[in-house]
Amino acid sequence: MRYDVDWVDAFTDHAFGGNGCAVVHQGAALDDDTCMAFVRETSLVECTFTGPSDVADIRVRYFLASREIPFAGHPTVATVAALRHRGLIGDGPFTLETGAGIVPVEVTGTSVRMTQIAPTFGARPDLALVAAVGGLSADDIIHPPRVTSTGLPFTITVLKDRATLGRVRFDMDAFGPYLDALGIHGTDVMEPFWCCLEGATAAGDTFTRLLMAPPSPAEDPFTGSATGAMAAYLWSEGLIDSAVFMAEQGHGMGRPGQAQVEVLGPRNAITGVAVEGQAHVLMSGTLHL
Repeated sequence: MRYDVDWVDAFTDHAFGGNGCAVVHQGAALDDDTCMAFVRETSLVECTFTGPSDVADIRVRYFLASREIPFAGHPTVATVAALRHRGLIGDGPFTLETGAGIVPVEVTGTSVRMTQIAPTFGARPDLALVAAVGGLSADDIIHPPRVTSTGLPFTITVLKDRATLGRVRFDMDAFGPYLDALGIHGTDVMEPFWCCLEGATAAGDTFTRLLMAPPSPAEDPFTGSATGAMAAYLWSEGLIDSAVFMAEQGHGMGRPGQAQVEVLGPRNAITGVAVEGQAHVLMSGTLHL
């Protein structure tokens, strides 16, 4: 079988920035093991596989190296950019069927604005347990972390400054007790999403990092799903004054990425989070299976 493939750098307007994703067109019917093997072959964090949908314009499946997940942010931007690159869609509104529900997108040139679903808020794990996962102490965290999802759950954790963010190191030994406390073992809740309320550049308002457990790569350059969850958390907790801000990630990895973020609705009744970013199609080819 032959499948068209595009390798897209998302949340950037140039090659080798942001976060890469390989999009396998019309690959949604592939079995899970093949999809996960393809992700491992690319050494990327996630890849997507598209197909027809009865409820939206197109169906998208999202895979890590270890499992399928319901939604992911930078792969959504990458998928839509790849579809436009091949002339399968044009500018304007578009809908995606995902495991987290229907995701509306708006395409304008190389920019993709996706509206993630209304947030759900979960557990508030112990500060010390969360801090230990990042090799930090509890007093490095300025507000109680909380599991938050706009399609994929993360424990949003706000650190006191950029210097502290730079000190985060993933501690696998501490990850087990953290998961035990949440009652989940690596299938539904992702690693903590670390953020600070200052940008990596003068244009940014937040700066973030996501460090990951094997078999994923050690760090994610830009995490669109977690950015949406973070925005909902910051707005609902009163930690930001404006519902519109610029999020930055990946600068410490040499892969800087940016997203324009807008939380929709009042603090106590958020209806969704719009995350918008650019994308650059880096490579196109054919997958032979």
